[in-house]
Amino acid sequence: MSIFSSMMMALTAGAHGPMWHDSLQWRNQNASIEMQAGGGFLLHAAHAQRMIPAPPYAVQTASPLFDGLYAMAQDDLRQDSVNAIRDGAYDHNQPIPCDCFATGEKWPYVWTRDLSFSVDLGLWRYDAARSRNGLLFKLSDGRAPDAPKGPFVMQDTGSGGSWPVSTDRVAWFLAARHLLDDSAFASDTWKALANTLEQDRQYVFDANMGLYRGETSFLDWREQTYPAWTQNDVVPIAQSFALSTNVLHYQALQLAARLAGERHDARAADYQAQADALKAAINAHFWRDDRGMYMSYIGGDGAPYDTYDLLGIALAIDSGVAEGDRARQALANYPVWPAGSPVIWPERADQPIYHNRAIWPFVSAYALRAARKLDDPAHIAFEITSMMRGAALAGSNMENYELTTEAPHVDDGKFSGPVVDSPRQLWSVAAYLALVGEGVFGLDNDGHIEPKLPVSLVPMLFGKRDSISLQLPGKRITLQLPKKLEGNLLVADGSTQRGDESVVQLKAIKVPELGLHSTVPPFAPTAPAAPEVARDGANWQVHSTAPGVLYLNGQRVGAIEGTLAVPATNALQCFSLTQTGAGGLESLQSPSRCEGPFANVDGAWPRAWTAPSAGNYQVALNYRNDHGPITTGVTAAVKMLAIRCEGSAEQRVPLVMPHSVGEELSTTAQFSAAAGAHCSFALDDGFNMSYLAHNAHYTGGVGGSDGPLNHADVGALRIVPLP
Repeated sequence: MSIFSSMMMALTAGAHGPMWHDSLQWRNQNASIEMQAGGGFLLHAAHAQRMIPAPPYAVQTASPLFDGLYAMAQDDLRQDSVNAIRDGAYDHNQPIPCDCFATGEKWPYVWTRDLSFSVDLGLWRYDAARSRNGLLFKLSDGRAPDAPKGPFVMQDTGSGGSWPVSTDRVAWFLAARHLLDDSAFASDTWKALANTLEQDRQYVFDANMGLYRGETSFLDWREQTYPAWTQNDVVPIAQSFALSTNVLHYQALQLAARLAGERHDARAADYQAQADALKAAINAHFWRDDRGMYMSYIGGDGAPYDTYDLLGIALAIDSGVAEGDRARQALANYPVWPAGSPVIWPERADQPIYHNRAIWPFVSAYALRAARKLDDPAHIAFEITSMMRGAALAGSNMENYELTTEAPHVDDGKFSGPVVDSPRQLWSVAAYLALVGEGVFGLDNDGHIEPKLPVSLVPMLFGKRDSISLQLPGKRITLQLPKKLEGNLLVADGSTQRGDESVVQLKAIKVPELGLHSTVPPFAPTAPAAPEVARDGANWQVHSTAPGVLYLNGQRVGAIEGTLAVPATNALQCFSLTQTGAGGLESLQSPSRCEGPFANVDGAWPRAWTAPSAGNYQVALNYRNDHGPITTGVTAAVKMLAIRCEGSAEQRVPLVMPHSVGEELSTTAQFSAAAGAHCSFALDDGFNMSYLAHNAHYTGGVGGSDGPLNHADVGALRIVPLP
């Protein structure tokens, strides 16, 4: 029997909760722990031993394993607390002074999203000063003479030359919101928030969709999660819309509305209106009724992608973007494996293990947070036990684990992995601390104590005890067990304050459980090649080499097998294909094949063109950007196209030209023109990450220590009427 066909059996067997006191067993592997004199622990992990010193903050339960793993997380955090960081792409890999958290044993630097999610998961409680230092390290003023001065949040090096291909830098504000009791930091946060939101509104917000463009947050190894053909072409990623990144923008706008209101700033109402509109747009565009889940991303033309990611869904639930029945459906329908929750679904059969076929503890911690918001004991218990098991067997809070075995490495030929797996990965450390503080003891981000503890975990955590306790910086929480356990969820039934100790009396209640969804096809079908398109009189003859589904301008046309005739119009028509596999799963989209009455305008700037008819037009640039590899850098070229058409006001639209392999077509934009209007086009500089003063330290490529660079070799301007 395969691991996939036996999932339900394994999940059902674990429904009553583990009896993990001194040890646990999993797939012929064992982990056990011994308490040591002086408050330390000796962990016998699956393949090694680890001495864990007595922790600064202790948890006292009936499970030495649970208590020792909390101590191990604090020891991992101690090792990640450094006074200098380094990265091969900055200062020639020389140490950079910073009393910060390093990202992990194999990642001795500070990255915006890693630190931000880590701090949001609770590191701010353990070391507020170090948390602020790391966040301030990721703020920067501008350095280009004519560019805005900032401060701005940095988008790290990444796909196609960084921002605005990747746009999840706003995760920074998830972390900063917990640290605003420091007035100087609060002032910096407010300035950076206003500046960063204004910049993103200008360059990555699409008014027609009501969404922000850019890559999925954290899932930034392109061909692991996007179609394989994006390996050498990230323009479609820059053009697309991601659930996680839009939810992060929603949360940043909510924070901006709050901070503006506190400052009596007139922008408060605008920020709130933008947040409300964004929430509505996310629900309108990402929800997929047939799956009962929010899609991970959609195409720039709105094309649906039958792919899902746990971080995006968890953030949507926790933020309140997903509400009511949709929130419950989204969590209930997201598949789980016996070892834990995958970060993406469906998996990719043609990719190695990393984001693909993997469990990431920090994402599991956000799923735990979402499960707590929905009062679901099944998912709460499932994520807690998954994170405990992974840490115990590995002997550290690892970056990630293989999906079916929860091992730090699995041999699978060219698909072996995880390809990289760092011990004491910071957001995994934060995840374990959150498991204890939030998941078991109920301490939320506002300081309220709201336990939502599955009764199934009582044998492990309480044993024969009538109470368990957690010591945190400046706070102690004690949970007292009720005499009767008639229900499936323990919640607060009153509390008493004794100095810095909160004593919470629990009561058992019965709540409906969402259940763990596991009967799913594990792998997605492979994306097909682009369709063949040929004109035949009044029709386009669209040919697919395999049975599949045809899309036109992002909208589903229907099934195609062989050749299908589609009426030709005098406007842009872009055709793409998917294949259908087990369980009705659709593959990711093929590359598009676009047809239409294109006008290519070349020559010196400004360029001129006359509109043949009244309406909306799409515009893009042929370009080449060889200033860095597809995978990294800070020199995505970002320009602002100024369009002046007779009879109408100037229209300004951003065009993004990421690092390319040969000649590409930039991101597209729209403008309107009256029939016969003479239009001129001028190309102005925009903004990219090389303009940030911090990147004067960048030595991994151009646009860093050699000065800002926002350039691409530009060819013809392509204009085509829109339907």
